[in-house]
This record gives sequence, C-alpha cells and structure tokens, in this order.
Amino acid sequence: MFVGEVVGRLWAARRAEALEGTKLLLVRPLAASGAPTSRLIVAADALDAGPGDRVLVARGSRVRDVTLGAGVATKDVVVGIVDELALEARP
Repeated sequence: MFVGEVVGRLWAARRAEALEGTKLLLVRPLAASGAPTSRLIVAADALDAGPGDRVLVARGSRVRDVTLGAGVATKDVVVGIVDELALEARP
C-alpha cells in the first residue's frame, strides 16, 4: 500500500471490457517524507477521487478481487481518500 496524490485522470476511447465503467486515475506516490516521487501509477477508482486528492492505493490481486472483481485487469486500486496526513520525524 502507498499514499499518493491524484494528478489526473486517464481517458481511453477503448478499453478492456472488464474495465468498462471503472474510472482510472494517474497517481503520483509520495515518499516517506511526504514529498512526491517522479513515478506515476494508474489506479482503478470506485471512490470518486479527483485531482489534488491524496489517496491510499492498495496493490495486489487479492485487493482487486475483493473491491472490483477478479475480471478487472489492474492490481492498483484506490481504497481510501486521505483526509489528513501527519508525518513524524524520526531521530
């Protein structure tokens, strides 16, 4: 699992049948310091997150199976919208 920031939405004129009706988001993972990384992840979203939202993304086929169903062709799923994030400094 990781916390990331939604930076956009992925639009596709054609997509796999199992993804019909599923919103795809571009998510930039946050480092442990809270700073954005340079990577981008495409995650399926059923929670209606949008650009600027911080989200909790779970990765793996078990998460996908429980949330979206085994037929969906992705393993990154938005499972929460983060209201507040507090990072504690380590010594």
